[in-house]
Amino acid sequence: MPAVIDIASVHKRYGAFEALRGVSLQVEAGEFFGLLGPNGAGKTSLISIVAGLNRPSSGTVRVMGHDVVADYRAARRALGVVPQELVFDPFFTVRETLRLTSGYYGLKRNDAWIDEILHHLDLTSKADANMRALSGGMKRRVLVAQALVHRPPVIVLDEPTAGVDVELRQTLWRFVRGLNRDGHTIVLTTHYLEEAQELCGRIAMLKAGRVVALERTADLLGRFGGGTVSLRLSGAPLPPALRPLLQGEPAADGRIALRLEDWQRLEPILAALREAGCRIEEMELAHTDLEDVFLKIMAQNPAVPPSPGVPS
Repeated sequence: MPAVIDIASVHKRYGAFEALRGVSLQVEAGEFFGLLGPNGAGKTSLISIVAGLNRPSSGTVRVMGHDVVADYRAARRALGVVPQELVFDPFFTVRETLRLTSGYYGLKRNDAWIDEILHHLDLTSKADANMRALSGGMKRRVLVAQALVHRPPVIVLDEPTAGVDVELRQTLWRFVRGLNRDGHTIVLTTHYLEEAQELCGRIAMLKAGRVVALERTADLLGRFGGGTVSLRLSGAPLPPALRPLLQGEPAADGRIALRLEDWQRLEPILAALREAGCRIEEMELAHTDLEDVFLKIMAQNPAVPPSPGVPS
């Protein structure tokens, strides 16, 4: 079965600056796929190309087998995109906005599905409210509803929870998880790495326009196993042999964090502390999370600094 999104050797240039440098990846049907990277990595440029809002300088992108340039109508019909920016028409109510979006896709008598979307996104009470009267969080919910109004098989969420409250985040993820269980393919970009770790089965990481990691989330976490041990000591200072393991500066209460490449390193650390006369007042173990993995992968892949003022 062909990939629902097939990105092959995509380059994107803005003048002399190359925002994407030969990006290739595939997203399979039914996946919850994460696209991560620091600011300026090329995520927005790539999403814009997938969505048909921009054209690649070279390379090809297909959505459900349809080339986003040569067969753009079919490609766009298969895709729903929730943009990062809050874009709305101030002259329409929420329901009118969704009916208008339905019309763009040639859909008539779509009110039953619109009502269902409004219900799942807790927008029913705002259905007849003017868009300009909504809070920022409510406007973001409408953006999600617009992306779903034509029932696309592939949904791209570009920072969907940026600047929104906890309630909306939970509501949104319950709904999106349900869509994924029903067979929709989800592509997520987010700076909340705990969201990506919890939701995404596979992750691609971009840096300076290149793919620097593309693996199952579980494999990424396993490859960078171990974690940290957090300690509050008394009686003696940390022995010099353990200082290379320090992560950051001591906390205000004197607590320190030591890096563990694997859990077998813990006992030698405790033995060294005992030998140095250190007493352990508190100790806490933490597994490596996706944020730790992300920082390590970014550090392992030095990047050419992006040109100032160039879109990412």
